[in-house]
Amino acid sequence: MSFHDLYRMSSHAVITNTEKQVLLLKATYADAAWGLPGGGLDVGETIHQALIRECKEELGCDIEILYLSGAYFHPTVHSHAFIFRCQFKQNQQIQLSHEHSAYQWFDVTELSPVQQIRVQDCLTFNGEVRSQSF
Repeated sequence: MSFHDLYRMSSHAVITNTEKQVLLLKATYADAAWGLPGGGLDVGETIHQALIRECKEELGCDIEILYLSGAYFHPTVHSHAFIFRCQFKQNQQIQLSHEHSAYQWFDVTELSPVQQIRVQDCLTFNGEVRSQSF
């Protein structure tokens, strides 16, 4: 990798409800896909700081990070995605930003194949951070 190559990193939250469903957000940009809350790191941010900032921006909520469960490389976008198990701090109401048009709770089996792997790894975390390339 050369000094001028573009390389990205992002942090994402796996948040579940009492029915063990996973929170996804529908983007208003690119292909309007459903994805985990979170996003790219700003210059100088840690993966934890980025996740806390992104969740506040996207959801209008404060989160608590419980653990890092995985780091996944996505060669099509030249990026590593860090996946964290998170929960909302008390008395939080979701207030979506302009970046998202909807939120919904999904069963893990309803997620895309890549999302299923990342979320299952998170929900079955045994203390070992997983990594994989897709």
